[in-house]
Amino acid sequence: MYDVPRTAVLILGTGGTIAGVAESPDQHTGYRAAALSVEQLVAAVPALKDYDLETRQVAQVDSKDMSFAIWTELHREISAALKDGQLDGIVVTHGTDTLEETAYFLARTLMTAKPVVLTAAMRPASALSADGPQNLLDAVRVAADPLAAGVRVCVHGEVFPGHAVRKRHPYALNAFTSSRAANATVEVGFYTTPAGLPEPLRFDPDLPWPWVEIVGNHAGQDARTVDALVSAGVRGLVLAATGNGTLSEALLDAVRRAQRSGVEVVVVSRCAEGHIVGQPDHGLPVLGVTAVQARVELLLLIRWKASIARAPA
Repeated sequence: MYDVPRTAVLILGTGGTIAGVAESPDQHTGYRAAALSVEQLVAAVPALKDYDLETRQVAQVDSKDMSFAIWTELHREISAALKDGQLDGIVVTHGTDTLEETAYFLARTLMTAKPVVLTAAMRPASALSADGPQNLLDAVRVAADPLAAGVRVCVHGEVFPGHAVRKRHPYALNAFTSSRAANATVEVGFYTTPAGLPEPLRFDPDLPWPWVEIVGNHAGQDARTVDALVSAGVRGLVLAATGNGTLSEALLDAVRRAQRSGVEVVVVSRCAEGHIVGQPDHGLPVLGVTAVQARVELLLLIRWKASIARAPA
């Protein structure tokens, strides 16, 4: 007989509700997020003993406080770990509030044939019916599956592509959805391939992060918000347009002025479902993602252009 090597998975902790603690077991709100270490989360799931696990605490925050500095460190940790030939996959524990932004960031900047799986929880670890332990176990199982290559999000028994997931509900256990639907379930396995992404954007951790804001079109929208942001030095604007990409004339005039001053602009629909079809009359660049994902895309695009500009001829 010979020993079959156990699957090796790295778990990176960043805090969130999955590591949260409340004063009583029946308390699902008003808890303290990011109270438990990633080692404590692993210790609470006996079935994880079947895997060869390594844990590292990258950050310990409520994800509403997720920062560019944490993103940069997380990218460094994952990039270094992916070079380890003995490692099968990576799991990142995260809060739910900004998970879709972190997942999109990683999906657009990592080129990996190994699984990188983000997971989270809607209830704190102290809850009677905490969802974190099962989500963590599921995420490790997905990270151990070579078919899960790329950045994924695993929550509530479903697996979503990292670039196409969003939080749809503030407290339901099945709080996440995707414009492309789940591309797997943990019990059944992978049965579809997510729509392809463009080549990952080069990520230089030493470049400064630009200032990019989201501006919505709505009744009574005028030029003041955009004009004020441009005057203050904003580098990029995501326009959450009404309907199929429409913008008020006053807002559009302000956006044209912003473009002439060098501000990068992209347009998305503010609708909860669907995306902009065709090219709106204004001719501005359109993305078929959520506003917060478009903001990440624009952040990375501006950084990428800066890296090209400073590269030696």
